[in-house]
Amino acid sequence: MTSHAQSQAIAPKGISRFIPILSIGVLFFIFGFITWLNGALIPFLQMVCELSEMQALFIAFCFYIAYVVMALPMAKILEKTGYQKGMSVGLGIIAIGCVLFVPAALTALFPVFLLAQFVVGSGLTILQTASNPFIVRLGNEESAAARIAFMGLLNKAAGVLAPIVFTTLVLSGLPEVNQELLNTLPEMERAALINDMSVSLIQPYVGMAVALGLLALVFMRLPLPVIEDNTVASVDTLSPASQNTQIWQYPHLVLGAISLFFYVGVEVIAGDTIGLYGSSIGVENATTLTSFTMVAMVLGYALGLLTIPRFVSQQAALLGSAVTGFIVTLGIVFADDSSLLISEILWGWTGIQQLPDTVTLIALLGFANAMVWPAIWPLALKDLGKYTAQGSALLIMGIAGGAILPVVYGGLSGLTGGQLAYMVMLPCYCFIGYYALWGCRKYTW
Repeated sequence: MTSHAQSQAIAPKGISRFIPILSIGVLFFIFGFITWLNGALIPFLQMVCELSEMQALFIAFCFYIAYVVMALPMAKILEKTGYQKGMSVGLGIIAIGCVLFVPAALTALFPVFLLAQFVVGSGLTILQTASNPFIVRLGNEESAAARIAFMGLLNKAAGVLAPIVFTTLVLSGLPEVNQELLNTLPEMERAALINDMSVSLIQPYVGMAVALGLLALVFMRLPLPVIEDNTVASVDTLSPASQNTQIWQYPHLVLGAISLFFYVGVEVIAGDTIGLYGSSIGVENATTLTSFTMVAMVLGYALGLLTIPRFVSQQAALLGSAVTGFIVTLGIVFADDSSLLISEILWGWTGIQQLPDTVTLIALLGFANAMVWPAIWPLALKDLGKYTAQGSALLIMGIAGGAILPVVYGGLSGLTGGQLAYMVMLPCYCFIGYYALWGCRKYTW
């Protein structure tokens, strides 16, 4: 599909581009809020269900593994419903998942929580499959990463709010709770407190379910443009890829999906383990530490929005992210838990809680990771034409990295300690760097 054909497909006369951008922005905010609730939910459910660190990370596993299991089925639904109705279906599925938190909270059974997480992840799968190619197609290809970066600002701003809102709504009526406190309480008192904590989840999740259900109805009525992917990109006729009949025949797409696997893995490790690691070394307010990672991501997205493609290409931004992530990870491995120097320098003058250098560097991974997702999507979807929906589904399957790599981190943490376990991210950043330099340019095997 040529650039002209794309613009005609998604910007029919009489439809303001502001409405589609605002609508997709709302979805990206929802992605961020629900996804990064996990950063607070994991240490919370670790206490409620009395889990080990390894078991607690299965909360993230069930959430992200849904992207693998449900990506292709959701792509089929998307082909039948179209992008707009598919978004409504996704919102409805997430609402159902939120409702499932009610029996989970009433019983405090970990498997029920995992089922609810899987259903929520399934709904997000179709939303992600629909909204990412939508925003890529909403303008010229060279500025696609900047548009996704703008969406990322909304996404990560929601990620900043989610742990804070969760802690305020769920823990506001309870004493300062942590694993150490629970271990010191008598059995009956501990059981009563755990029950109070579990039940406190019901009202917020019912509220989310109602809001998402109403939003699903609203999306059915919005005047959004229609994406048509029925033609093959003009460049395909000039390359051997013109004969491709399966998405597996596009190396830049397949390698992009692998890169997303590694990226989402390191992103989730940075966002969802910072609370567990901080709690393990005695950092206060551990359920809110994910917000520090999200603030760093917001700053990264803002920088990308200002510089791409005006000063920096999508490929250069991706390479810079990989190099920065590699360096920061090395810093985490060798940093001193007893030092507060980095946070003192960066924000000590603001009065915001200061953190040990290791925790600060984990948060700074958010800055390194910010532009990876926005840069990979347009590079991987380039010239797919009628295979765009399938290609998007394959990229969404890469989100499985968020299920698998944190569990790998948890296993290594039990063997080597939490700090050294962050070494699992080093090869991930190496592959992302390879994709930025060579993989994204590989159009034939």
